[in-house]
Amino acid sequence: MGNKHIDQATGVETVGHEWDGIEELNNPLPRWWLWALYASILWAIVYVVLYPAWPLVSKGTEGVLGWTSRGQLQGEMDAAQKARSGVLAKIAVMPVERLPEDPQLMKAAIAGGKAAFRVNCVQCHGAGAAGSKGYPNLNDDDWLWGGDLRAIEYTITHGIRQPDVDDKSHFSQMPAFGKDGLLTSAQIQDVVSYVRTLPGLEKPGAASARGAQVFAENCAVCHGPDGKGLRELGAPNLADAIWLFGGSREDVTRSVSYPPFGVMPAWGGRLDPVTIKMLSAYVHSLGGGEDFLASPGGASADFSADSAVKADAQP
Repeated sequence: MGNKHIDQATGVETVGHEWDGIEELNNPLPRWWLWALYASILWAIVYVVLYPAWPLVSKGTEGVLGWTSRGQLQGEMDAAQKARSGVLAKIAVMPVERLPEDPQLMKAAIAGGKAAFRVNCVQCHGAGAAGSKGYPNLNDDDWLWGGDLRAIEYTITHGIRQPDVDDKSHFSQMPAFGKDGLLTSAQIQDVVSYVRTLPGLEKPGAASARGAQVFAENCAVCHGPDGKGLRELGAPNLADAIWLFGGSREDVTRSVSYPPFGVMPAWGGRLDPVTIKMLSAYVHSLGGGEDFLASPGGASADFSADSAVKADAQP
């Protein structure tokens, strides 16, 4: 008691701490603050008993209510799936080419396909599906294997150049005219000049005139005499300005000499058929989709293994 120090100005006992002549008054905490503190402590004890709170080695304490955030999420996902089940059931029984007959069902399929695209396809084709060098742009109207709904569905299901998908995956192989010595360097440069005149990237000249003959003897069998490609063989259209592996002289020379061969996964073994249908609807809706009976070359009217992937624009 004798050690107590009372502040003369306020008459309040100090706590005994002093710094540079300044002392702290021992004022009691407000009663409302103390009650709030006690209530918080009580609430924390109740929470620990009722809900998950303490982390353990493999999981946390469960709480007497048995509630978990994962369980809540799963419940919400199950509810959403149940709400979608009717629409998904309709999509499951509807042939993909007939989806446009039901605008509301087609809209739902496109929305579902967009979500699936963001999870599975943006890694190669990009968030906007515009692709990049070596990865096809899905927004244009240039298609290597056909761009109608059935064709797109087939390609997504069986992939491109997948040897483990029986004989249903798309395969096309261009000769390595430079690597295998099928053409001389001069002939390759001539045919590159000719190919680049088709979409107007170069003006015709003596080199392209010689290249036209080289093209007719070596390339027209797959790309056609006019260079517009043959879907039956997976040969791209060389007469437009869309080049998957680049349209510069260096790029085209590389494609003729050492042809690149892109691959695409066979999603049939990874995604369910309804998801693949929805992906097909979304890709078709991006702007370059073709009508089922109006695909160039009639590939869709007599559909077999010709399916959709954006054109590998390489000679």
